[in-house]
Amino acid sequence: MVYDYSNLLATAKHWAEQAQAAGWINADAAQPLNAIDARTPDTLFNHNGSRPLIVAFMGGTGVGKSTLLNRLAGKAIARAGVERPTSREVTLFHHVSVAIKHLPEQLPLAQIKIVEHDNAARKNVIWIDMPDFDSTEQSNKHQVLEWLPHIDVLIYVVSPERYRDEKAWRLLLAEGGKHAWLFVLNQWDRGQGEQYEDFRRQLHKADFADPVIFKTACVEGLQSDEFAALESTISALATEQLIGQLEQRSSQIKKDELKQSLHTIGESLGSASVFQQLPTLWQEQWQRTADVLQQGFAWPIQQLARHYADHAADLLHNPAAKYAATGVKSSLWDDWAEARFDDALDEFVSNVDQLGLPVHPLKNQLSALREKAPKIIQAQSELAARQALANPGNALQRGFLKFMRLCEIILPLAAICWVGYQVFMGYYTSSTSNVNYLGVDFAVHSSLLIAITWLTPFFILKKLKPSLEKSALKGLNKGLNSAINSINDDMLQIIENVGNQHAEQIKQLGGIIEHCGVIDRQTSIDSDSPLTRMLID
Repeated sequence: MVYDYSNLLATAKHWAEQAQAAGWINADAAQPLNAIDARTPDTLFNHNGSRPLIVAFMGGTGVGKSTLLNRLAGKAIARAGVERPTSREVTLFHHVSVAIKHLPEQLPLAQIKIVEHDNAARKNVIWIDMPDFDSTEQSNKHQVLEWLPHIDVLIYVVSPERYRDEKAWRLLLAEGGKHAWLFVLNQWDRGQGEQYEDFRRQLHKADFADPVIFKTACVEGLQSDEFAALESTISALATEQLIGQLEQRSSQIKKDELKQSLHTIGESLGSASVFQQLPTLWQEQWQRTADVLQQGFAWPIQQLARHYADHAADLLHNPAAKYAATGVKSSLWDDWAEARFDDALDEFVSNVDQLGLPVHPLKNQLSALREKAPKIIQAQSELAARQALANPGNALQRGFLKFMRLCEIILPLAAICWVGYQVFMGYYTSSTSNVNYLGVDFAVHSSLLIAITWLTPFFILKKLKPSLEKSALKGLNKGLNSAINSINDDMLQIIENVGNQHAEQIKQLGGIIEHCGVIDRQTSIDSDSPLTRMLID
């Protein structure tokens, strides 16, 4: 499928705009793309279906461009002379059927002289006489540059005295590949064969293998005058097929320029393979930072654990007030931790920049993580501390203490029941026989038994009760590790998101570049076409 150049350029510029807005490219990278000229010969005039061939005479002062157009028209339609500057305006010579009411804004009608004709044989050609390119007036050069994108065929006019003109020659070298070229060695009645051969050698240096050169004269009756052959050649080119081939070639050249600009922009995006290194790069950076943070948090964690142990009952009510009253900070995160975390992120961004990858999209997402990190540390550490205080000790300790609490109830009750049984049986036995009642020893021993069965679990519970401070310290360390892992996970997710966006940017850019390389084989120029001698490959 062949993609229209104007649509491709619009798509490329739209991509560049959104990529610049998202921070993937900067204004300097997008500038060459914005500077690409979208104008073509097809955009010069409004037309339906086929259009005329647009031909322009171009050259320096005094070489006879205007004289050639006057000769073509059969009357003086373009001002000719020898004083500098000779031509200050653009002259259009075209058939009456061509509509020129809507020229582009940069080509105002006020600076154009329009002459119409009704010769049907010349209906398919628009002739243009452009100002002298080497004029001392900068406006002349500006007009020429504004008209060049709209020209199909440039007729480069020189004279025997001025065929080595430097300014026009530089223009030819700059614009050579964008147009079809015919060359006219005018005023040939004053020329010599050595000048013709030298001019031909100059064109060879400009990559014209077999340039088409016409020798014309400003006097009538000269046998070597080839003006008629020039007009005949132009008429032969004014077919729908050849105009289409010229359009397609011009479009492909512009696509190649666009492709080159997009490749340059693509280099500033970096490669997807380099982007895949970022998770490893971050984890190495974060491991070093996490070690530093954990070392720096050691003392604040101990202070906070001691406070939690002393005010465990208050944590569920108004912890902020308790912190304020005791002077203990409620969060581990402070200016020192903030500085270390910012340093880690900044160093990571710097490393990404050194890899040649865009950093602005990453920076934009890191700003949210900078604000989120203190909240993660606060929430995870406090949650873990609360859970540790709610269930102090390990599972074995909690199971044994639960058993001791049960014993604290069951053993005294069992002892009381046994003593009561012994009192009842002693009373019963003493009433039916001469056996003495239980006595003082039994009372002392039974009291000791009841006391021992109650005090033993009590003291065990008291001595084996887990330290709240140690539990809080363990919980805070666990929460800190969890928070550090959570921050790492969030960062890896950010890198993944930015990586996906980066891959999408590269994919979109690659699609546009791929379309730039599609060539319409139906309108490609054949090797035996007369255009081949007029073009630079």
